[in-house]
Amino acid sequence: MSVFLHGLSTALPPYCLTQHEVRERAAIIFGGKYPQFDRLSKSFATAGIDRRYSVVPIDWFSDEHGWVDRNVAFIEGAKAMFLEAARAALLDAGWHSNDVDCVVTVSSTGIATPTLEAQVFSDMGFRDDIMRVPLFGLGCAGGVTGLSVARSIANGQAGAKVLLVVIETCSLSFRADRLQKADIIATALFGDGSAAACLSTDATAGRKVIALGQGFQKIWPDTLAIMGWDVDEAGFGVVFDRSIPAFVTAEFAGATQSALDSARLSHEQIDRYVCHPGGAKVVDAIEGALHLPQGSLDAERDTLRKAGNMSAPTVLFVLKTVLETGGTGQMMACALGPGFTASYLPLHVSAEAA
Repeated sequence: MSVFLHGLSTALPPYCLTQHEVRERAAIIFGGKYPQFDRLSKSFATAGIDRRYSVVPIDWFSDEHGWVDRNVAFIEGAKAMFLEAARAALLDAGWHSNDVDCVVTVSSTGIATPTLEAQVFSDMGFRDDIMRVPLFGLGCAGGVTGLSVARSIANGQAGAKVLLVVIETCSLSFRADRLQKADIIATALFGDGSAAACLSTDATAGRKVIALGQGFQKIWPDTLAIMGWDVDEAGFGVVFDRSIPAFVTAEFAGATQSALDSARLSHEQIDRYVCHPGGAKVVDAIEGALHLPQGSLDAERDTLRKAGNMSAPTVLFVLKTVLETGGTGQMMACALGPGFTASYLPLHVSAEAA
């Protein structure tokens, strides 16, 4: 069966942080105790980011925080973004919340048990027989992998309505106690955000047909140290290796070819790669690895500039921009995440259904 994307939405938390004020606040926090800060602070200017959004105000970052208050902020901020993104996606699809048969929730930046879709169950008005599928630990690959999982669930039952919600609060992992380069880079890159999508096997008349193909993943052995979390008493600490752009340059083309082969497609058939913009250098590396014209990943750079790297939902922000600016044809969504893993999903966007 074919699976179609019916609704797509994005949501941002309330606090807008400009790159300038984040850099100034980081200088206050790190400057007196981390000698390398002045050298590393150049990353704020070269990150390709104008602003990010956060579930907490900027003053929050000047105080010390442990597991409890970080996770309280995660749950409250994530619940609010879940409600906003999910309701907007349902509205875009023309669905009601009690139509949803399954909800897939993706997040790697906090812990909630019961999970987020249960936390907002009453506010959303879901049916009491809804299937819940929470996914944790996918990191930046979570948007594409989550869409692949939601697509597989929809494909397994004709007419079932599946809601995907992807939420990350990367800002809450800010650490001033470890004094590691990765923490400075994370401070220059990461923000918070959410996206949601509605999927089913029923095409909708009167709008673009967005058909989703079978997802594909590639994991490289002996790469656990490239990306992920260190977990200690204070919370999550980012693992973000400097080798990522070089790794993309060396490995991404081969992984992409495997994904294309799996989908029975060729590089020449792809009208648009829809990529997770991990950072300005990563976007450059993807263009180089795939032999794309320089600057062709404009929606990726635009998303990065306006909202930073939000981890998992970022690629869905990119997809929304591509669709809203009239993108059609054969596409391939792709993202890299901890594992170290590349995740892919082919999709085809055509004219309105009759």
